[in-house]
Amino acid sequence: MTNRLALAIAQRTTRAFTLVEMLVSVVVLALLILIVSQLVNHATTITRTGNKHINTDTQARLVLDRMGLDLGRMLKRTDVDYYLKQPNGYKGHGNGHGYGLQKQAGQQGSDQIAFYSAVPGYYPSSSWNSPISLVAYRVNENSNSASYLKLERMGKGLLWNGVSNVNIPAVFLPLTIDATWPAATNNDNSNNSKDSDYETVGPQVFRLEYYYLLKNGDVTDTPWDTTARPTQTSITSPQSIGLTDIEAIAVAIAVIDPASRSLVSDSSLSDLASDMADFKDAKGNGNPAKKIGDLEDQWKTAVLSAVSTGKTSTNSSVPPAAASAVRIYNRYFDLKTL
Repeated sequence: MTNRLALAIAQRTTRAFTLVEMLVSVVVLALLILIVSQLVNHATTITRTGNKHINTDTQARLVLDRMGLDLGRMLKRTDVDYYLKQPNGYKGHGNGHGYGLQKQAGQQGSDQIAFYSAVPGYYPSSSWNSPISLVAYRVNENSNSASYLKLERMGKGLLWNGVSNVNIPAVFLPLTIDATWPAATNNDNSNNSKDSDYETVGPQVFRLEYYYLLKNGDVTDTPWDTTARPTQTSITSPQSIGLTDIEAIAVAIAVIDPASRSLVSDSSLSDLASDMADFKDAKGNGNPAKKIGDLEDQWKTAVLSAVSTGKTSTNSSVPPAAASAVRIYNRYFDLKTL
């Protein structure tokens, strides 16, 4: 009797989970799994974005440091040639995007610059190498090249003057860079734009623009003080002034990481670069003069527009995720001219 009573009591006090309790447990477990997966996805997105920024930051630092070394050792004399944008000679506007937006047929995209610098270069076969190289930077505009829309640098080692009548030595005016080394000043699909001494130094840099900070405080694309030199038409006419009036050269670049670049076609990336305005000194044209930061702000606006619409101003498709990875960098290089 006692055993039967104990068994009955045990049967009444032990029972299995009900169906409702099981369903509640499953729902709670599913919610926990969902929350954890969202946290993991969010962390992955943050990590991926951070890695892209680290990638572009590293690229920009390497490129700008290399430029800083070259410009810091630039041969700053009034009796040597420079290939840089000015109202006459190398026309930064005429060869750019037609005052900023959307380049036309026959126009190049980004700025070019070429100068002599006391840095190592690729020398011809000779034991009489000078310490001077011709340095040039450009974003390759040859659509048939593997370096298309990538930043290139030329470091052409020069011979001492008078060493050879065959190989071109380091030269002074009146000989000019564009007449002696056409690849330093051309940028298209022609043979004049090809030179084995070019190397890709910024594979993620697809846009390059520079302008000048003058000693009078102006930021401009004219490399001299137009108030103090009203008759000057170039850095060599009517007098050779070189870079006398320039305190610093400001360089702006647009960089995209490799993973994002793979999502954008070359034509769309070119259109996005064309939406990034040239620096245009508006003095005398009825518009206010440019200020420090204006150019970079316009570039940022062009990128944000592509992020929000997924297209450039010409309706070329740019995935918003790729556009959001584009970063703008700027650095001023003090020329330390007298």
